[in-house]
Amino acid sequence: METQESKQGHGTGHRDTKGYLFDNPKNVKRLLGGFYLSLLVLLAAELFLHKRPHFAWEAWPEFYAVYGFVACVVLVLAAKYILRPLVKRREDYYD
Repeated sequence: METQESKQGHGTGHRDTKGYLFDNPKNVKRLLGGFYLSLLVLLAAELFLHKRPHFAWEAWPEFYAVYGFVACVVLVLAAKYILRPLVKRREDYYD
């Protein structure tokens, strides 16, 4: 059975520090670069793909990207300014 000292690093008093993937800023920059690159590839691909729009506005360039962004912004604002006041409780509600 291991003692507490042996778990902490053989009696030195220091805990083993485990490095995680996103602790390194270089890895975070790589991930964001991959996201931005995939965004650009998808936006460029939409310009070359043939669309079969149901409505005229669906044929506009980058319509779905703009629509999705606007929908997300509207959801966040609705949650903040409409839903939050409905479910918010007084500070001492649970006392």
